[in-house]
Amino acid sequence: MSTKRIAALRTQLKKENLDGMIVIHGDHVRYLTGYTGSNGLLVVDSKSARFFTDFRYTEQAKKQVKGAKVTIADRGDLIAYLKELPELNRKNVRYGYSPDYLTVAQRSTLIHTLNKAIVTAAPDVLAELGWVKEKAEIDAIAKAAAIADEALARVLSLVKPGVRERELAAELEYQMLMLGSEKPAFESIVASGVRSAMPHGVASKKKVQKGEFVTFDFGATVDGYVSDMTRTVVVGKATPRQKRIYDIVLRSQLAGIKKVKAGVMARDVDEACRKIIRKAGFGKNFGHGTGHGIGFFIHTGPRVGAQSEDKLQVNNVITIEPGIYIAGWGGVRIEDDVVVTRSGGRILNKAEKKLLEL
Repeated sequence: MSTKRIAALRTQLKKENLDGMIVIHGDHVRYLTGYTGSNGLLVVDSKSARFFTDFRYTEQAKKQVKGAKVTIADRGDLIAYLKELPELNRKNVRYGYSPDYLTVAQRSTLIHTLNKAIVTAAPDVLAELGWVKEKAEIDAIAKAAAIADEALARVLSLVKPGVRERELAAELEYQMLMLGSEKPAFESIVASGVRSAMPHGVASKKKVQKGEFVTFDFGATVDGYVSDMTRTVVVGKATPRQKRIYDIVLRSQLAGIKKVKAGVMARDVDEACRKIIRKAGFGKNFGHGTGHGIGFFIHTGPRVGAQSEDKLQVNNVITIEPGIYIAGWGGVRIEDDVVVTRSGGRILNKAEKKLLEL
């Protein structure tokens, strides 16, 4: 698998007129080689792939790295070590890097170290890798989705007045780990009451109160692959307004899923969701895209939004997550992970989507 991924990277390098790529971000390194350690660097050119780490990871690198020659550097600063590689220090050789995953200091060190080469930001080279999944990748995402489903089921009994959002988030992440997740896919969101109107309201010390919405947005990780789901519940009996808002979002989400099919433009899936919310009079309260691709990375392509130019392909895995957010009152979001097939969308999450009154 690593050999195929590195070959795909070389194809991208050719498109971008680059002689090679310097891969530093841990998730990218793992995706391309299988290495899970915290200090690793990969250099790929048209003929070779070389992986670098330090002494601490000698045995781990030998066991895990596939598709690249392993070199144990004599120093921990792997970027500075690149100065010793003749192929990277030739005049006018063009090497790319991903600017979104380098600190300012790392970028400065990279450019200073390779002062003979042309070192250029190449944000698109790695961004488009892995959009179309193999069966093993989809299986891993499905396992991560199943873990998230079960973890939520275990936590719902704890949702009651007086419990803090952070306590619910901690229990959710603990249950995912106990069920086999490597780590949370991202910082878990637990937002209650007026905070549920914050699309990215990560868990706070706020106490849940009776009559409030509570939104859970979280995911598990299996073999490096992530899931991403959202459910919104009510503490106690729902009011007519809460039921109405929830019903609109649920209908919107189901319409988006129904639209999913290979060959469909991603923006049309977004519109299927947005149309229902807009007709209900809440268009201004749905201010983010309908979804995004997931896989080895929590945000990848295709992008499911109004301006997206991406077309859905067989074995894309995307999220469908419309929402309505009303400042000072609360909000609702519902999200599933969906595999794109030739005949439609296959939902990976099994957690209940009817409005739960806890």
